[in-house]
Amino acid sequence: MSTLKTSIGNFQFDTCVMNASGVHCYDQSELDGLRASSAGTFVTKSATLQPREGNPTPRYKPVPLGSINSMGLPNLGIDFYLDYLKSVEVGKSSPFLSVTGLSREETHTLLNKVQSSDYDGLVELNLSCPNIVGKPQLGYDIEGVKKLLTEVFAYFDQPLGVKLPPYFDLTHFDQMAEVLNQFPLTFVNTVNSIGNALYIEDETVAIKPKNGFGGLGGTYIKPTALANVHAFYQRLKPSIAIIGTGGVTSGRDVFEHILCGASLVQIGTALQEEGPAIFDRLQAELLEIMTEKGYKSLDDFRGKLQYL
Repeated sequence: MSTLKTSIGNFQFDTCVMNASGVHCYDQSELDGLRASSAGTFVTKSATLQPREGNPTPRYKPVPLGSINSMGLPNLGIDFYLDYLKSVEVGKSSPFLSVTGLSREETHTLLNKVQSSDYDGLVELNLSCPNIVGKPQLGYDIEGVKKLLTEVFAYFDQPLGVKLPPYFDLTHFDQMAEVLNQFPLTFVNTVNSIGNALYIEDETVAIKPKNGFGGLGGTYIKPTALANVHAFYQRLKPSIAIIGTGGVTSGRDVFEHILCGASLVQIGTALQEEGPAIFDRLQAELLEIMTEKGYKSLDDFRGKLQYL
């Protein structure tokens, strides 16, 4: 019998699929829905210090091969998510608390608040939100990332990972991996949506914020996501696990993320469209592929992408 068990740091999970931050994780009802699903774990909406309403609507639009969104980080604030996670038994199957500061100072305030709380699970520092007007993604400032992480690890001692934007140049993979390898990160989550795409219906943009510019997700971005997963799998030290995110609509997509090196795989657009029942389907399809190939565990094929 094949198993989908996996791990990140010292935390074990019964299965390898979960939600992507920003999808089905805004409030208690949505988070409870994830906990009741067959997902291996869940991640909260990226929290800011204060609650945010986000960008004006319409700000999300499903399109033929995925989605475009400019949500603007709507969230209920760090205190809500910390209070919610207090009610969750962390244990070995930790949820992920995602945080993102709107400034360097806010990032430190958020992480200090987490450090002084009762939460001792996994923390994701989101360096890659592309949809905040006037706020560039820190993930594209490699020296800025190094400076921030140097400051963070001077005081933060909980299991921490970073969520990255997609990179498109081999030199950028090299440079970012060199920086990340200098720190005791538990994981890297790659990728966030491809920033500032434009989708047009007839003669009009599909979403309201930023005159229609928004993050691209879904099937459109799977090749980019797989490239980023595998590039970092090749470059990061073994102690840093990889979470693969982007373009997953089937068990085959999950399989490919793991083949490229992912330990967990997050679902975004497809979860938004299909709901938490999608986890049952994805796992059944992945197990069918593994059975056909004779794989008993994810370790049998993780990172073992073949080249011509």
